[in-house]
Amino acid sequence: MSMQSIKFNRKDRPEFVRELRKRVNQYFNENNLSKYGNWRMRVKTVFMILLYFTPLVLLLAGVVTNLWMIMLMWVLMGLGMSGIGLSVMHDANHGAYSRNKHVNNALGFLVNFLGAYHVNWRIQHNVLHHSFTNVHGHDEDIDNAVMRLSPHQEHKPIHKLQIIYAPFFYGLMTIYWVLGKDFDALFRYKKKDLLKGEGRTFKGAMTEVILHKTWYLILTLVVPMIVLPIAWWQTLLGFLLMHFICGLFLALIFQPAHVIEETEFLDSDEKGSMENSWAIHQLRTTANFANNSRAFSWFVGGLNYQIEHHLFPNICHIHYRKISKIVKQTAQEFDLPYHQHKTFYHAVKSHFRLLYQLGMGKYDDKILRVQ
Repeated sequence: MSMQSIKFNRKDRPEFVRELRKRVNQYFNENNLSKYGNWRMRVKTVFMILLYFTPLVLLLAGVVTNLWMIMLMWVLMGLGMSGIGLSVMHDANHGAYSRNKHVNNALGFLVNFLGAYHVNWRIQHNVLHHSFTNVHGHDEDIDNAVMRLSPHQEHKPIHKLQIIYAPFFYGLMTIYWVLGKDFDALFRYKKKDLLKGEGRTFKGAMTEVILHKTWYLILTLVVPMIVLPIAWWQTLLGFLLMHFICGLFLALIFQPAHVIEETEFLDSDEKGSMENSWAIHQLRTTANFANNSRAFSWFVGGLNYQIEHHLFPNICHIHYRKISKIVKQTAQEFDLPYHQHKTFYHAVKSHFRLLYQLGMGKYDDKILRVQ
């Protein structure tokens, strides 16, 4: 079934989304605020970019020569990659960082320094994930050959061990971006005719992928192997450590936002019809966590307010904490779910409990929602 054939129910309480949008717009108007980033966002951007590029420059310039200090630089770069991915390029690729599209494009391109291809990222995340959250066969974030992240996926014997091997494969996420995912995705997106929406042909996109992967690997792996005063395999280990930190961090932020016990996993009927409207669907498939921790929220780009992000992806994340009160109150007034965990720990715990249930082929009826 093509993505165009999926239809949300526009007659499902349309007054909810009208009222919600009115209240959120009223908040920005009454406080004379822009929905885009401000000086705080720019300060964060500088910090995250420096956290990644400063250690890289120190390595390439030969300033750091001690093995353990070199490894520390790779660790810092892993944190910098996470910070850029969560707090900078994410908003930019949603067009929420700035009203200037050139600023958004420039900062959105930073995803290439995480090893991914910015065009593919926008298709998978903005088009497929945000449009069809937790919908089997359409949301590629839960479509995983190694992990069983939805009760609609085929259950295989290997999945019984996924609660054990999940952290390892999560850590390989950005390495997979570098080596294989983008090439595989291009063939899928060509077949689904999704590249056209990004102004790309298959040939042009493939050329860009090869070029970007080449300069990325030369800059972050080949040159360090040449200039660093350590064995090549030690540099390779540092490179892999950087990616493992970033991949694990990204996965543990995004997975507890959708793949937990409380959220729903859906499939459309034969006609491609969904029971709920798009906005209500987002409430049923998305969750918040650790909303009382400002420091945590600062580093993860407000993505612990995932409900607000999914309902208003074009609003910069620095506003999520404030508008979350509006979203929660409105959802409660319309007797709609507003899933949230008090801490990051409890959200991760719920995620791994669900991984266990899915891996063992055990799940409650409330988890499996077939439309």
